[in-house]
Amino acid sequence: MLRALIISLGLGVFAALPAFAVELIMVEQKGCHYCREWNETIAPIYPKTTEGAFAPLRRADLFEGPPEGVTYARRVNFTPTFILIEDGAELARIEGYPGEDFFWGLLDMMLKANTTYTDTPD
Repeated sequence: MLRALIISLGLGVFAALPAFAVELIMVEQKGCHYCREWNETIAPIYPKTTEGAFAPLRRADLFEGPPEGVTYARRVNFTPTFILIEDGAELARIEGYPGEDFFWGLLDMMLKANTTYTDTPD
């Protein structure tokens, strides 16, 4: 009985969440040098950052188009391209990977300009 109550309460919490939240889609392709560089430098730490907690990363292949339920504002021509998505729609993007130092600054500006993101923990 208690187990059923816990499960039903847990399902209620997930049912209350929106189908989409803010996320960062990384559009990549095989053989992309800059994608590989980002994967080596940023990917291991991204989920541990405030940015990663606010906008979890989802990956998409350049040649497969946007993930189901997602609409890009325009065609993706370069990899990697980082697309900020909310409720399935593109808010902003970073085209290319300018290196670790520039990436974090551009991502921070993109999040602050287009969402309720703040880099200070609640």
